[in-house]
Amino acid sequence: MNPHLTAAIVLAAIPTAVTLGYAGLCMVDPFKRCDRCAGTGHITTRVLRRPRACRRCDRGLRLRTGRRVFNYFRRLRTEATR
Repeated sequence: MNPHLTAAIVLAAIPTAVTLGYAGLCMVDPFKRCDRCAGTGHITTRVLRRPRACRRCDRGLRLRTGRRVFNYFRRLRTEATR
């Protein structure tokens, strides 16, 4: 077997494995912790140090980007087949 062909196959397999792994993660666990509030759902204000609700998330969880893309294409397909 040609060593250049083997290297090309390995280099093509790595991004494919990463993409399929992320897609599987989005299917199994579609939510991730919010980066701003660290998953608590509350942020302390600078002046009074009182906790207030995080604006970016609802309960400390945010939908993953891959799951947003999946939901968009699923909704697009549903609307197209009506």
